[in-house]
Amino acid sequence: MRLVPIAMLEPGMKLGKRIYNDEGMVLLREQIELTTHLIKRISQLGIRYVYIQDPHMEDIEFPVMLREETRIRAMKEIKEQFTSLAGGNMKNKYPYLGKKFTGVMELILEDICSQPGVMIMMTGMHTMDHTLYDHSLNVCIHSLILGKALGYDKNKLMEIGLGAMLHDIGKTQIPPHILQKPGKLTPEEYEIVKNHTLYGFKLLKDEPGIPLLSAHCALQHHERMDGQGYPQGLKGSDIHEYGKLLALTDSYDAMTTNRIYQNALLPHQAVEMLFAGSGTLYDQHILEVFRDYVAIYPIGLTVQLITGDTAVVVRIHPEAPHRPVVRVITDSEGRKLHTPYDLDLMEHLSVMIAGVGGEAVMMTSEEPQFT
Repeated sequence: MRLVPIAMLEPGMKLGKRIYNDEGMVLLREQIELTTHLIKRISQLGIRYVYIQDPHMEDIEFPVMLREETRIRAMKEIKEQFTSLAGGNMKNKYPYLGKKFTGVMELILEDICSQPGVMIMMTGMHTMDHTLYDHSLNVCIHSLILGKALGYDKNKLMEIGLGAMLHDIGKTQIPPHILQKPGKLTPEEYEIVKNHTLYGFKLLKDEPGIPLLSAHCALQHHERMDGQGYPQGLKGSDIHEYGKLLALTDSYDAMTTNRIYQNALLPHQAVEMLFAGSGTLYDQHILEVFRDYVAIYPIGLTVQLITGDTAVVVRIHPEAPHRPVVRVITDSEGRKLHTPYDLDLMEHLSVMIAGVGGEAVMMTSEEPQFT
């Protein structure tokens, strides 16, 4: 398989991975042959990249961060418990969140800790829209990988994992028409959304089985180093390390997944945006560690080399994710090669990635309106 932008799709290509809607239901299955009508429909859904089958890429291994059975169990639990809290009435008795999610966290930790070189991979670019449930699980996974890189022991990984999975639980108390609004929020609506940090803390702080520091993840994940965050406007060392970590993973997932109010960025674009806020929005040390554990050029991604050749990323060096092994598929004149060949950018230091998928890279230093 390889990952290509919609603009490069051609009739006759076959889909390599399923496309889901915002409820997790399959819209298009793998192996379906794309037609002009289907390509237009995919574009109308706001999806920018899809995986397609390619006989020259059949040997590529796509690493997974979680086993499928773990992901299904986690998504089921998140959806059930968050749905039970929806409606804005926090006086309802909620169903033992600590007991429910601790079991799920054990499974997730087992998957992640069993992979010595696990990296943060791209997740939601081929999904129609990103739900609160997807976001909660992705932020949990990314936070655990980052926590592991920072040397956290199992107890700290459990704390940050639970805090990350439940960091947005307060959004169950926000009116859906505001959360799902396709356009820019009004100042009044934004103030309502900001309350989800306080709601989340109130829901979690006295819940048996949920560490108090996990509850503080819900409270502090929108605090920023320069004091311009919310809800308390904390600065620098006043923000707990978990809050600083979640500020990164929460923002990164929001940037790299499709939302009703924005298209997904590629990992290297999102990392550049995060570094634009280094020291002001985000903790510099944690950000530098995070960068080293993000697959900024995901496996299967189509890239343009400085030589003019087109290639596909086939392997990532954990110690240098910005210098992957690529498979050259067309020459500088755009002619397809009969026999593609692999090029290790760690060994050919004069060759650099000049572009991705034929698209111009547009940067901004602004954060998403809300995550």
